[in-house]
Amino acid sequence: KMEQTFIMIKPDGVQRGLVGDIISRFEKKGFSLKALKLVNVDRPFAEKHYADLSAKPFFNGLVEYIVSGPVVAMVWEGKSVVATGRKIIGATNPLASEPGTIRGDFAIDIGRNVIHGSDSVESAT
Repeated sequence: KMEQTFIMIKPDGVQRGLVGDIISRFEKKGFSLKALKLVNVDRPFAEKHYADLSAKPFFNGLVEYIVSGPVVAMVWEGKSVVATGRKIIGATNPLASEPGTIRGDFAIDIGRNVIHGSDSVESAT
């Protein structure tokens, strides 16, 4: 069935000029771009978005990173777009990401992993 997913290109992906390449990968899979916005994330939003990680030692650094520059927020639609989107993106840790995935090709380290993708239909809405 058709579903939607939320994909966010993080500040390092925007700064490094990877937006076009990332969009192209989703388009080539046949997914439909439904919304796109360049956003400067503020601290309260970042803290809410990463609330599940608030007890982790890297939480403050993560928030600082997300508010450090603009992000590209997108909604993509298609069959099994959540699961397929996760495959296109690759593992959270770039060292575990396969070549050919966005993180496998572009991510520098786990804290600068270029992109966020919803892990379920529920979290995408």
